Amino acid sequence: MCALGKEKKHMTSSSPKVSKATVLALLQALIAGTEKHFPNGSFTLGNTAYTTAALVQLFKSLIDALTAMNAAQASAKDAVAATRGVEAKVDPVLLLYKRFILTTYVGATQTLADFGLTPPKARAPKTAEQKAAAAAKAKATRVARGTKSKKQKLLVKGDVTGITVTPIISPTPGPAPSAQPVVATPGTPVPAGTATK
Repeated sequence: MCALGKEKKHMTSSSPKVSKATVLALLQALIAGTEKHFPNGSFTLGNTAYTTAALVQLFKSLIDALTAMNAAQASAKDAVAATRGVEAKVDPVLLLYKRFILTTYVGATQTLADFGLTPPKARAPKTAEQKAAAAAKAKATRVARGTKSKKQKLLVKGDVTGITVTPIISPTPGPAPSAQPVVATPGTPVPAGTATK
């Protein structure tokens, strides 16, 4: 990241990265402001003297470099995409052709070398001890995982014996209860809003 990008980061938010577009915009604004307010200025920056024209030319060189880098990166992305497209077509054919060559010249080391290939290494036969160890390991793995054979899997059945369906009936609205008059007796308070006889 250039110094302008670092300075911009400190001046604004705490974002970890400043985009190239932001740096380019800042450079162009600095050039415009310098040409407007210091058309014939002279500056001493870091023990180096600059005129307005020299300072503007320096900033423009960074703009040119960033623009060229953007173009190169875009071109590289296009090149990578094109290469992946070609690889997708060529790789399967290449693999089949290598297999064809290896099969055709299976014992001819020198001929294979002409194609830049080496014969595949022959597998060393396993000893009786290695075979026994592999079988024991496979058995222990099956036990640990609970792996079952096809016949054993067929013996496993679910334990559902039947299904009970319980109907759910929604309640039907009945007749509204009629208002019954309240008969007041001496000494009994009557609730407010009730009719009395």
